[in-house]
Amino acid sequence: MSLPVITLLTDFGTADYYVGAVRGAILSVNPAAVIVDITHEIPPQDVAAGAFTLLAAYKTFPAGTIHVAVVDPGVGSTRRPIIVSANEQFFVGPDNGLFTYIYDREPSYRTINVTADHFFRREVSTTFHGRDIFAPVGAALSKGIALEEFGVEINDAVRLPSLETPPRIIHIDRFGNCVTNITRPVQSLVINGRTISEFRQFYGEGDDESLFAIWGSARFLEISVNGGSAAQVLGVKVGTPIGVSAE
Repeated sequence: MSLPVITLLTDFGTADYYVGAVRGAILSVNPAAVIVDITHEIPPQDVAAGAFTLLAAYKTFPAGTIHVAVVDPGVGSTRRPIIVSANEQFFVGPDNGLFTYIYDREPSYRTINVTADHFFRREVSTTFHGRDIFAPVGAALSKGIALEEFGVEINDAVRLPSLETPPRIIHIDRFGNCVTNITRPVQSLVINGRTISEFRQFYGEGDDESLFAIWGSARFLEISVNGGSAAQVLGVKVGTPIGVSAE
């Protein structure tokens, strides 16, 4: 049998002890777990950025993968810990909209409100549920414990606004590429008064510094500049609206 894969996605950064403690909490329950870091550089408390990054990454992992995702501004409050089962994978984290785009992308899923606190660490800090709740729950899942053992199924999970509309920028990567929520062919885009009608196949195509559109690896239309930052050129941020001319 293959070893269980558990991914981690957080806004913890790497300067503090947080990520190491989460990994330790997983290995304390299941020392055989294979832990993969998706990223720990989600902007602090940016649930939408975490949701997008998880969406862009999860389908590259094999069936049975458990994604522990912690971008949790409501830690310690009454927001629910949940497990989502979809695409033959599991997603563990806070019920704050972090799994919205998994719901949007997958035709079938189940959501469990985790209430079985015997799966938690013995002492649960109100400020570190990533270590004390989500990590041990993910580790317990990796040992084959059935979903029903963790709590009851719910159908009112918190959701972010849909990815479908309105047309807008949903992510800006570290290169300054502007990822839109557009997934269908268009003729041109208008952003902050600038019209973009050139489409390219790869980032380095052409030797000029003009704005162009390109289909990115996450299957969303991106706005880019060869060798530069499209976000700086356009003066945009996440949420900036886009005008669209359809083909």
